[in-house]
Amino acid sequence: MSKPTVLLIGGLTHANKEWNEYGSKYNLKEFLKEDRQEFLSNMKNGKYDDVVALYRSNNSVAQTGPFNKELISLLPKSLKFICHNGAGYDNIDVDACTQKGVKISSTPIAVDNATADVGIFVLLGALRQAWVPLKAIKEGKWRGSASLGHDPNGKLLGILGMGGIGRAMAERARAFGMKIAYHNRSRLPKELEGDATYLSFDELLAQSDVLSLNLSLNAKTRHIISAPEFAKMKDGVVIVNTARGALINEKDLVAALDSGKVASVGLDVFENEPEIEEGLLKSDKAFIVPHIGTMTYETQREMELLVLHNLENAVDKGSLLTPIPEQKSKANGNL
Repeated sequence: MSKPTVLLIGGLTHANKEWNEYGSKYNLKEFLKEDRQEFLSNMKNGKYDDVVALYRSNNSVAQTGPFNKELISLLPKSLKFICHNGAGYDNIDVDACTQKGVKISSTPIAVDNATADVGIFVLLGALRQAWVPLKAIKEGKWRGSASLGHDPNGKLLGILGMGGIGRAMAERARAFGMKIAYHNRSRLPKELEGDATYLSFDELLAQSDVLSLNLSLNAKTRHIISAPEFAKMKDGVVIVNTARGALINEKDLVAALDSGKVASVGLDVFENEPEIEEGLLKSDKAFIVPHIGTMTYETQREMELLVLHNLENAVDKGSLLTPIPEQKSKANGNL
């Protein structure tokens, strides 16, 4: 009996040993350095007609481009599982996959701590408006024109998206004396909610001293924070985003910074990465880092292993360990 076939797209950094060991029970195929046209050609020519599950990542977009309708329409009938490395998966057309009967996993849990650490880092940097003195000292100007910042203690941290990363942010923020409120599509059970206050979306906008975005990007959440939402916020609110840049309309954000409606912002993600809105680059109120949320050895290895474990469970047992929320209720049955 032939072994099941699995496909690796884009290569691994920390779990090559574990991938190669799968060769004892799977037929391993790889697509590492080629481009989208070759990948599409491979599918049209039947090169992957035996592939049951594949491993891909946000980084592998460089090889294949996004998994959009065009690409998904060419996926072989044998393919049942896409095991994705990344907490965000907005470069996969989930609806097209669901219609084709393809199940998707992502890497929650593995990314929570590292992303929340960076979230607190940019939160503190924004509250203290640390960009000015950091830039000044490098230029030999000591503190430069630095002004007084604010303490986190006693501030209300509003978390939009109280999933694993949001809850990890809340845990860390409590250590700084912050009060926690949140908004989700549905309220969390008490054991996950803890002392956090559940608010409506508009209530969260109106009451937060610091607003942290910790939700997935999709058609419904794109530009969820724009001019109308800024208008509902407190004057001098601080915005933090470690999720996806396109959750915020960056031009509206720059306008809110310029007007003083938003006192400062801490960003790890941007709407058109790696390009950054010029107004953010010029603003002394913007504490920004280049999407480093999961850039630790421990987290990167844990993410790769989680994807491989999803792949193994999919092939051996027909189900995913960490299915994406849109498919979770159907993860063990027909889509």
